[in-house]
Amino acid sequence: MAATRASNQLNGDTSDNVVDMSSAAASATPSGGASKAVDEILFSDASTRSMDFADFLKKRASLEETHAKGLKRICKDTHDTIRRLEGRQGSYAQALEGVLRVHERMADNGMQFALSLGQMHDDLNELSSSMERGRKQWKHDGMSAEKHASDAQSSMEKAKSKYDSLAEDYDRARTGDRTGSRRIGLKGPKSAEQHEQDLLRKVQAADTDYASKVQVAQAQRRDLWDTSRPQAISALRELIEECDSALTLQLQKFATFNEKLLLGNGLAVSPLKPDDSNAAPQRSLRDIVYQINNHQDLEGFVTSLQVPQKPSEIRYEKHPANHPQPSHQQPGYYQSAPPPQQAYGQAPQYQAPPTQYEEPPYPTGSTTSRTAFPQQPSSSVTHTNSMIPHYGAPTHLANDLPVGPPIKPVFGVSLDELFQRDGSAVPLVVYQCTQAVDLFGLDVEGIYRLSGNANHVAKLRAMFDHDSAKVDFRNPENFFHDVNSVAGLLKQFFRDLPDPLLTRAHYGEFIEAARIDDEIVRRDSLHAVINALPDPNYATLRALVLHLNHVQAHYPSNRMSTSNIAICFAPTLMGSHTGPQIADAGLQARVLDTILMNTYQIFDEEEQFT
Repeated sequence: MAATRASNQLNGDTSDNVVDMSSAAASATPSGGASKAVDEILFSDASTRSMDFADFLKKRASLEETHAKGLKRICKDTHDTIRRLEGRQGSYAQALEGVLRVHERMADNGMQFALSLGQMHDDLNELSSSMERGRKQWKHDGMSAEKHASDAQSSMEKAKSKYDSLAEDYDRARTGDRTGSRRIGLKGPKSAEQHEQDLLRKVQAADTDYASKVQVAQAQRRDLWDTSRPQAISALRELIEECDSALTLQLQKFATFNEKLLLGNGLAVSPLKPDDSNAAPQRSLRDIVYQINNHQDLEGFVTSLQVPQKPSEIRYEKHPANHPQPSHQQPGYYQSAPPPQQAYGQAPQYQAPPTQYEEPPYPTGSTTSRTAFPQQPSSSVTHTNSMIPHYGAPTHLANDLPVGPPIKPVFGVSLDELFQRDGSAVPLVVYQCTQAVDLFGLDVEGIYRLSGNANHVAKLRAMFDHDSAKVDFRNPENFFHDVNSVAGLLKQFFRDLPDPLLTRAHYGEFIEAARIDDEIVRRDSLHAVINALPDPNYATLRALVLHLNHVQAHYPSNRMSTSNIAICFAPTLMGSHTGPQIADAGLQARVLDTILMNTYQIFDEEEQFT
């Protein structure tokens, strides 16, 4: 009976203790919402909020540095260019120097801005690294405290499970229920009283262990909630506030640096007036540019040129060749310039400028020696004396211009009509113009690119439209000593042809050949199309290309390469860049450039037409 009362009392005390400790453990367990919030803070990555802006600063600094270095480089190159003597000087050069100095100051401002952004990027990287180290340390400490609390609670739950199982066995033994119980010990079967006493000792031991585990779990939970978590959260909050404050400071510095950059560039473009009236005012970009004086620059340039000494007096001296000649006397050394009339299929032989000269057939000064005109080279074609006038005075002076409508028009007439009328496969205007350029224009810079005098071109055109056989361009007086006007006249002749020299019928074939990338195949394709041209067109093209080949051979002095000549002549020989031909401008130039580069592969210089 005494054992029964002790058992009842133990059961009651144990039940009360279990209820109290379970309630305490339950009260120490955080709610689901608070636990989620704490976990989010512990597992957060607060340092990443500064990295986005740091990456932006790095890229912006790189852009600003590249821009500043490029601006400095072009300023230096432009400085070197304007310091050359061949460049424009005077107020223009001074103003451009001032403009470049303004841009150099702007480049310096940009470089300083880039350096500031780079320093801000480094500061943010260091801040991010410090934040990451602090966060990981507090995360480790917090997770360790969480694990200790979790392990203590798990150990308490195991002790409670063991205590409950033994209490149930003791309760069955006390009430006489033998279900599931074993009463066999080491010395044999136990009595009911021995079995009950044995279970009572086990229940008491389990109760003591369970109570101690509950106390440990409560202590760990209280330490977690009262110390560890508050400390971790407080430390993380301090780190976050430090990061936010530093990030805000860097943003403020970024705004300040932007204002400083814009203000510095603005003051470089338009400086403020100095407070000190004695200080020299700085000129703005507008003031610098407005100081350019074009009229003064032109006068300074003209006056800086070396003026040649005053030439000797110009006098008229009559050449002995102008004296009357007996009827039986042979023609003089000089013959008329026009090529002889020739039968169909024979083109005039192209001759290079001669190397030996005699006294010129036109008046010259008494003390000045000028280059005379060569004797007309012999041709394989036999000419009649009636077609070669004696060379006395120039056969057609430019000052003696014809009056009235054209008698034998040359401009605007097709090559076939000129051939049928004049009997020459190469028009006389082409022969005369190329001869004049060969004699006087091969070393003229920009020949065929620079325009001549429009009034001179109109007068020379009228001379050919009246009687081209009387025009002699071996005497430069007959073209006003203006070889550029002769070059312009030749281009005008080809522009006025009703059908371009390379013909509209073959235009598509020339363009398709120009599209070929392989140089040999392109040359052979163009050669085939050229061979298909009408005879007057072929002969005229041959004479022109041989002449232009001589022109490009003097490239060091006239600066006219094959590509430059092709650009100048392509629209003239193939048709103006209008309508669908606008897109073919580059291909047209490529056609003529290929022909000039392969002149002697396409045309034989000594070729005869039979």
